[in-house]
Amino acid sequence: VQLQASGGGLVQAGGSLRLSCAASERTFSTYSMGWFRQAPGKEREFVAAIRWNDGVTLHADSVKGRFTISRDNAKITVYLQMNSLTPEDSAIYSCAARPGTLVTVSGLYDYWGQGTLVTVSS
Repeated sequence: VQLQASGGGLVQAGGSLRLSCAASERTFSTYSMGWFRQAPGKEREFVAAIRWNDGVTLHADSVKGRFTISRDNAKITVYLQMNSLTPEDSAIYSCAARPGTLVTVSGLYDYWGQGTLVTVSS
Protein backbone atom coordinates (compact mmCIF):
# COMPACT_ATOMS: atom_id res chain seq x y z
CA VAL A 1 0.00 0.00 0.00
CA GLN A 2 1.50 3.28 -1.07
CA LEU A 3 0.43 6.89 -0.83
CA GLN A 4 1.82 9.58 -3.08
CA ALA A 5 1.36 13.19 -1.98
CA SER A 6 1.84 16.15 -4.29
CA GLY A 7 0.80 19.74 -4.85
CA GLY A 8 2.89 21.67 -2.37
CA GLY A 9 4.70 24.86 -3.28
CA LEU A 10 5.24 28.51 -2.53
CA VAL A 11 2.22 30.80 -2.37
CA GLN A 12 1.52 34.28 -1.08
CA ALA A 13 -0.66 34.88 1.94
CA GLY A 14 -4.30 34.79 0.95
CA GLY A 15 -3.62 32.39 -1.88
CA SER A 16 -4.72 28.81 -2.48
CA LEU A 17 -3.17 25.42 -3.09
CA ARG A 18 -4.62 21.97 -3.65
CA LEU A 19 -2.77 18.96 -2.33
CA SER A 20 -3.34 15.48 -3.73
CA CYS A 21 -2.75 12.07 -2.20
CA ALA A 22 -3.00 9.15 -4.61
CA ALA A 23 -3.45 5.65 -3.18
CA SER A 24 -2.05 2.56 -4.82
CA GLU A 25 -5.00 0.24 -4.46
CA ARG A 26 -8.77 0.21 -4.22
CA THR A 27 -8.90 -1.46 -0.80
CA PHE A 28 -8.98 2.07 0.51
CA SER A 29 -12.75 1.97 0.10
CA THR A 30 -12.89 0.73 3.70
CA TYR A 31 -10.30 3.18 4.99
CA SER A 32 -10.13 6.68 6.38
CA MET A 33 -7.61 9.11 4.96
CA GLY A 34 -6.04 11.99 6.81
CA TRP A 35 -3.83 15.00 6.27
CA PHE A 36 -1.33 16.09 8.87
CA ARG A 37 1.23 18.87 8.91
CA GLN A 38 4.43 19.59 10.74
CA ALA A 39 6.15 22.95 10.89
CA PRO A 40 9.82 23.30 11.91
CA GLY A 41 10.22 22.91 15.65
CA LYS A 42 6.59 21.92 16.14
CA GLU A 43 4.76 18.67 16.65
CA ARG A 44 2.79 17.00 13.90
CA GLU A 45 -0.72 18.43 13.77
CA PHE A 46 -3.98 16.95 12.50
CA VAL A 47 -5.48 18.91 9.62
CA ALA A 48 -8.39 16.95 8.15
CA ALA A 49 -9.67 13.44 7.52
CA ILE A 50 -12.27 11.74 5.35
CA ARG A 51 -13.98 8.39 5.61
CA TRP A 52 -13.70 6.82 2.22
CA ASN A 53 -16.93 4.83 2.01
CA ASP A 54 -19.37 7.64 2.81
CA GLY A 55 -17.34 10.83 2.53
CA VAL A 56 -17.82 11.97 6.11
CA THR A 57 -15.16 14.55 6.94
CA LEU A 58 -13.46 16.07 9.95
CA HIS A 59 -11.45 19.31 9.94
CA ALA A 60 -9.25 20.82 12.62
CA ASP A 61 -10.59 24.05 14.10
CA SER A 62 -7.54 25.91 12.86
CA VAL A 63 -8.43 25.21 9.22
CA LYS A 64 -12.21 24.96 9.35
CA GLY A 65 -13.81 27.19 6.76
CA ARG A 66 -10.53 27.53 4.84
CA PHE A 67 -9.47 23.97 4.03
CA THR A 68 -11.63 21.23 2.54
CA ILE A 69 -10.81 17.55 2.25
CA SER A 70 -12.46 15.52 -0.50
CA ARG A 71 -11.97 12.31 -2.47
CA ASP A 72 -12.24 11.00 -5.99
CA ASN A 73 -13.20 7.35 -6.01
CA ALA A 74 -12.29 6.74 -9.63
CA LYS A 75 -8.78 8.13 -9.15
CA ILE A 76 -8.36 6.72 -5.62
CA THR A 77 -7.17 10.16 -4.64
CA VAL A 78 -7.81 12.42 -1.68
CA TYR A 79 -7.51 16.18 -2.01
CA LEU A 80 -6.92 19.00 0.42
CA GLN A 81 -8.11 22.32 -0.97
CA MET A 82 -6.44 25.10 0.99
CA ASN A 83 -7.76 28.64 0.69
CA SER A 84 -6.95 31.89 2.48
CA LEU A 85 -3.52 30.60 3.37
CA THR A 86 -1.47 32.35 6.03
CA PRO A 87 2.22 32.04 6.92
CA GLU A 88 1.13 29.95 9.91
CA ASP A 89 -0.01 27.26 7.46
CA SER A 90 3.56 26.76 6.25
CA ALA A 91 4.60 23.17 6.97
CA ILE A 92 5.30 19.79 5.49
CA TYR A 93 1.93 18.20 4.74
CA SER A 94 1.62 14.42 4.80
CA CYS A 95 -1.25 12.11 3.97
CA ALA A 96 -2.02 8.94 5.86
CA ALA A 97 -4.46 6.05 5.81
CA ARG A 98 -5.97 3.68 8.31
CA PRO A 99 -8.67 1.02 8.22
CA GLY A 100 -11.84 2.09 9.94
CA THR A 101 -13.25 5.39 11.07
CA LEU A 102 -11.93 8.92 11.36
CA VAL A 103 -9.37 9.71 14.02
CA THR A 104 -7.18 12.73 14.67
CA VAL A 105 -4.25 10.94 16.28
CA SER A 106 -1.37 10.42 13.89
CA GLY A 107 -0.14 7.33 15.72
CA LEU A 108 -3.34 5.49 14.77
CA TYR A 109 -2.66 5.75 11.04
CA ASP A 110 -0.94 2.76 9.46
CA TYR A 111 0.22 4.06 6.12
CA TRP A 112 1.97 7.31 5.30
CA GLY A 113 2.96 9.07 2.13
CA GLN A 114 5.98 11.29 1.79
CA GLY A 115 5.45 14.90 2.75
CA THR A 116 4.92 17.83 0.44
CA LEU A 117 6.19 21.25 1.47
CA VAL A 118 3.85 24.22 1.64
CA THR A 119 5.39 27.64 2.13
CA VAL A 120 3.20 30.71 2.54
CA SER A 121 4.94 34.06 2.23
CA SER A 122 3.67 37.18 3.94
